[in-house]
Amino acid sequence: MLMSACRLQRIQAHMMCGHAGPEVLLERVGNAGVITLNRPKVLNALTLNMIRLIYPQLKKWEADTETSVVIIKGAGEKAFCAGGDVTAVAEAGKSGDRLVKDLFREEYTLNNAIGTCRKPYVALIGGITMGGGVGLSVHGQFRVATEKTLFAMPETAIGLFPDVGGGYFLPRLKGKLGLFLALTGFRLKGRDVLRAGVATHFVESEKISALEKDLVDLRSPSVDDVAKVLDAYQGQSTLDAEKPFVLQQHMKDIDRLFEATSVEGIMNNLKTDGSPFAQKQAEMLSKMSPTSLKLTLKQMQAGATMSLQEVFVMEYRLSQACMNGHDFYEGVRAVLIDKDQNPKWKPSTLEEVTEKSVEKSFQSLGEHDLRL
Repeated sequence: MLMSACRLQRIQAHMMCGHAGPEVLLERVGNAGVITLNRPKVLNALTLNMIRLIYPQLKKWEADTETSVVIIKGAGEKAFCAGGDVTAVAEAGKSGDRLVKDLFREEYTLNNAIGTCRKPYVALIGGITMGGGVGLSVHGQFRVATEKTLFAMPETAIGLFPDVGGGYFLPRLKGKLGLFLALTGFRLKGRDVLRAGVATHFVESEKISALEKDLVDLRSPSVDDVAKVLDAYQGQSTLDAEKPFVLQQHMKDIDRLFEATSVEGIMNNLKTDGSPFAQKQAEMLSKMSPTSLKLTLKQMQAGATMSLQEVFVMEYRLSQACMNGHDFYEGVRAVLIDKDQNPKWKPSTLEEVTEKSVEKSFQSLGEHDLRL
């Protein structure tokens, strides 16, 4: 049933205008362009309005001879950016509103602009960094984690896939780690975000303000100059330095268990292995959308040999397939709206998700394809 016009207007206002106060702050500080995601009460969740503010300013700073470095950070203590406002996306998608086309198209265009930015780009990813927040950070040259960083790509739990360029950076992590993170939504914390290869540096949160000051005080810095400042602060960080990578003892298991050409093969590996670690991952995957798991595996396999731009084109096709499907709306309902954590996936089993249906999601959209 179609939404009322009033309800649709509320959704659009929520996505386009947000709450009181500017959703994003864009400032020149010294020689730096500073982007502050300014929705701390909702963990700096990314909206279309924010994307439309950030993109032109980033391009302006990139061309501006007086701007030498771009810094992006989140307001508040809890999050850099916990992701996109998927509840609003789901409601807009149910109504057939074009926001679901515009949001993904413009978000991926911004992600690509970050990945190709000619100026040093420094993302200070303290706190929760998931989904859309990953897209705003991981493609930049520098990603600075703190002990408060919590990184994850949990999209398979809501009937989606790890987008915003996940198909590019995840397959390029060591071994099968990226595939493991993509399918399970496993959460990396603190220094482990660096150890996994997601962050480029680790700096204690109490030193971030001083680091930012040193960055904005740099005069016409090169990438090497920025790197030297970051390296110096990282060298001062001793917090958790002696703790091993939480997944270190399981890396060989991950490489072995997630080495398969199908999700069914991975599940068989996990169930056959029978270790507590394998059992836990099998249990986790059994809760995810079977369709999402199959789309994600193919996304990872294909993205491993694609350029960043090719990955965004592929992911835009997948995003629209998900918007036209069932599981995304059901996942958002179960996880974020009703919070019963009991989604009714369709199809409900891996075996019912046909190769034909998976392939269809990757097909060209013709004139509606993303163009970068």
